[in-house]
Amino acid sequence: MAAYSNHPASVPPAAPIRETTGHLMLRGWCIFVLFMALASTAWLHAFGTTVTTIITIASGLLSIVLWIVIRPPVQWRRLPWFVVAYVLWATLSLLWSAWPATTALTLILLYVTTIQALFIGSALTWRETVRAAASALKWVMGLSLLFELCVSIFVQAPILPGFVVEKADDPIEYWSRNNLFDDGRLQGIMGNANLLGPVALLAIIVFAIRFAAGAPRRGLLAAWIALSAFLFYRAASATAYVAAIGVVIVLITVLLMRRAKRPGERTKYYLGYLLVALGGALAFWLLRGQIFTALGRSADLTGRETIWAAVLERADERPIAGWGFATPWVPTDPAFDGWIIDHGVTVMQAHNMWVDVFMQLGIVGLILIGLVYFAATWRSWFFAVDRPRWDLREDRPYSPLTLLPTLTIAILLVQGLAESSPLLGWGWLLVVMFGHKIKQSPHVGEGPAEQSAAIERGELTKQVP
Repeated sequence: MAAYSNHPASVPPAAPIRETTGHLMLRGWCIFVLFMALASTAWLHAFGTTVTTIITIASGLLSIVLWIVIRPPVQWRRLPWFVVAYVLWATLSLLWSAWPATTALTLILLYVTTIQALFIGSALTWRETVRAAASALKWVMGLSLLFELCVSIFVQAPILPGFVVEKADDPIEYWSRNNLFDDGRLQGIMGNANLLGPVALLAIIVFAIRFAAGAPRRGLLAAWIALSAFLFYRAASATAYVAAIGVVIVLITVLLMRRAKRPGERTKYYLGYLLVALGGALAFWLLRGQIFTALGRSADLTGRETIWAAVLERADERPIAGWGFATPWVPTDPAFDGWIIDHGVTVMQAHNMWVDVFMQLGIVGLILIGLVYFAATWRSWFFAVDRPRWDLREDRPYSPLTLLPTLTIAILLVQGLAESSPLLGWGWLLVVMFGHKIKQSPHVGEGPAEQSAAIERGELTKQVP
């Protein structure tokens, strides 16, 4: 007579739980949305403004439909309310905008990007979010190298947007400058080395975090890190180089904070790094001429101080509420067409997010965007330095995934000093997405994927055996 036992040796191994086709498609859609944001200017260069606008609006509408159908759990009282306030103030600026058509058009972009950020942060778990970001960045890095390679091998000449091969009045107009096999700067599919550099730095961070988290195929991850480092180096973006230094400092600080065993031990680290930060900032400002000369840039950040002066002069005329939302500036609008010219091209941003917001939305907008970034920085910092805990257990290991928000915001804060990119595209999407995700899911679960997801949603309140 057969005897049955519950001993593990006699129990056949169960097949691993597979993701449903619907969830795979959902994650694939989120990857596409992240890719669109990370490579936003590539769409403009390849397909033009009209097609890109249609794709952007359609993608936002589809995400809304998916949100309604899927109904991911959302704690509506824990939305990123500073983000909501900033978006509402930008919308109200329609009432006094000096460029209402530009305000209306760019508000659509703001709405779509904000909705996409909230949707991804609600639909995916932390592990899925990092995995989706890694997949999107692989596409950006891979296509950037492939694009530059095809231009250098098959075209063998710089090309303009729309795949047009002809001589430009100024090199700034080129989509690719055909620099892969010489010592020139690479621009990737974004068509701008100053956009490629920070994205390549973000890619290095995401791939390294996946590597540290024990993701499969680590050899391939190491190859992606090497490719991203190559593009980061060849982009030769001074802003990205400074951002990389900021990322290293933040990373070292977080790792030191994690070693503290008593609350008082962190105080000395905070005081020490405050002094280092203030001293470093002062030294950087006093020696900026030598630093940027060494990086191949002028002491005024390649003309940015001239742009800031012009923008601040206009901002001083309407200091409280500003002139009206316009992120980015629409160069065909009479208010911006020919206002500030750089290399023969109308400038589309203030090259400083704080100056840009002050001009557009005044002191009120400046306070609101400051609160957005302060809240995101605060939450992401403690998300990284505090040990994960949702019950009485105090010894859970730190997860490498919790480093991503604070390191990303470090990039954006540094980039925001010389670019307005953190106000739109992937910069705005990630700061909203991470701020929303941390408020909704302040824990990164451990164990099997289904248990981790339940922990992140707050459905498991006791220790997982």
